[in-house]
Amino acid sequence: MNLVGLGGPSTSIGLYESVRSLIAAFLIFSFIMTAVLFLILGLRKFLGFLQSRLGPNRVGGPLGLGQTMMDALKLLTKEDIVPAMSDHLVFNLAPVLVFVPAFMVYVVIPWTATGSPKDLDVGIIYIAAVTSIQVIGIVMAGWSANNKYSQLGAFRSAGQMISYEVPMVLALVAPVIAAGTFSLQGIVRAQLSTQWYILVTPIAFIVYMVAGLAETNLTPFDLVEAESELIAGFTTEYSGMKFALFYLAEFAGNFTVGAIGTTLFLGGWSMPFGIPGGWPWFIIKSSIIVLGLFWVRGTLPRVRVDQLMDLGWKFLIPAALFQLLVIALYVAVGWPYWAVFIINVVVLIVVLALGGMLGLLPSRDDHVRDIRTEQRRKRALI
Repeated sequence: MNLVGLGGPSTSIGLYESVRSLIAAFLIFSFIMTAVLFLILGLRKFLGFLQSRLGPNRVGGPLGLGQTMMDALKLLTKEDIVPAMSDHLVFNLAPVLVFVPAFMVYVVIPWTATGSPKDLDVGIIYIAAVTSIQVIGIVMAGWSANNKYSQLGAFRSAGQMISYEVPMVLALVAPVIAAGTFSLQGIVRAQLSTQWYILVTPIAFIVYMVAGLAETNLTPFDLVEAESELIAGFTTEYSGMKFALFYLAEFAGNFTVGAIGTTLFLGGWSMPFGIPGGWPWFIIKSSIIVLGLFWVRGTLPRVRVDQLMDLGWKFLIPAALFQLLVIALYVAVGWPYWAVFIINVVVLIVVLALGGMLGLLPSRDDHVRDIRTEQRRKRALI
């Protein structure tokens, strides 16, 4: 029987694509789960080192390798409690809506020269669209729990994430202008013929990293989960596996920041000086960025809400716009990359110096003054 007219070949192609997509989804999910386990263990070890503590060192061997797995088992076996006065449907959907976008981002990440699950021509737009969905899930989680602390945490998170999405997207546009494509694989290949874009757009890289800290709710921007104010923020009423989904999304987001930063600014899977590239280099570069995020988390104190918003709207957005102007001139006029790098560094130094002189940047004195003000307020209430 001739099956051409009945769609035989097209059916086979469709089946092949479906199987390929399922395999890619399984591999991505497996990688995220494995990466999260190592990131949590690495965070605990690194923070222990910074704070002169041992960190996990007993469960699962001398290095505490089984600590994270035992924590995951504990979350799986804990009772799933749903508040009686909550909106049950929205309450149950919120963790899924937060975790799934963190999983979907990896669909367009180029691990090797041919190892991208899906090389979209609009990869940057896809990432910006998918990551913005998490805000909806967080607001749903806070609103549906019928808890004032959850609602305050959710609204803080929505304001913070929306405010810092603007400078982050502007920072992502700089490599797009330099490469002339929205494709992540195309941006990596463009860096093969020139220089890593961290040398051409250093201000965009700094803006991206700061915005990444805010988007993933890491210290000093962890206002949405300020324990002294909001208990646990929008996750206050969650337990068991639902809470684990929020936790997984947070740590998957940390590696996502590293993976996107590596792709756009550090050459992705490629290496200079004729060194063969590949996925090991991609993971090493991404891990270095994540280590930098953890370093900031273990070093800086939490900022105030007004400092958070001032930094985003008054500093990061103007800096990102200036970077777009410079990179547009770099492409249009054909300036050498070293000249662009020097211009960026000089402007960055001048802006930081002026900000410090005018008292616009938060300092250690501000933090000490905040602590003393809080202490006086508490003594007045006694």
